[in-house]
Amino acid sequence: MSGRLAAEIKQTKPFALLEEEAILNLGRTYEYLQQRLGDLLKDFQLTPTQYNMLRILRGAGSEGVTCSQACERMISPDPDITRLLDRMEARKLIARERSKQDRRVVITCITPEGLELVNQIDKPLTALLKKHLGRVGKDRLTNLIDTLETLRQEPE
Repeated sequence: MSGRLAAEIKQTKPFALLEEEAILNLGRTYEYLQQRLGDLLKDFQLTPTQYNMLRILRGAGSEGVTCSQACERMISPDPDITRLLDRMEARKLIARERSKQDRRVVITCITPEGLELVNQIDKPLTALLKKHLGRVGKDRLTNLIDTLETLRQEPE
């Protein structure tokens, strides 16, 4: 099944390295899946980054998170987290308040409206994931996850 990428990108010469073909396949696949996710989230007037933030805040519960904690948890950290949160706060999806222990720290929490929205996305997102990823089978997905986690470890 390998070798499809060259045809997709209309490359006439073979890849110089198998590793090059692998990294380009990762990028191409990520973009393909992100596009599908983005299409789904448009129906909810959200970007993938905003959705990621809502999931982080839903997981944090009533304690909320600081900006630095949110950045650490994001799949693709947003360099302008403040502006992202401003837009979400304007839509009343999140709320921010200063910590009572340290006034320099701002805690961000999901609002009931934000929680309702992220919960609405669960079912259609599950269907999307099963459609695009579930078809490869549990064993192959497990192997893929193991491989990707290994790739994120620094080589010795």
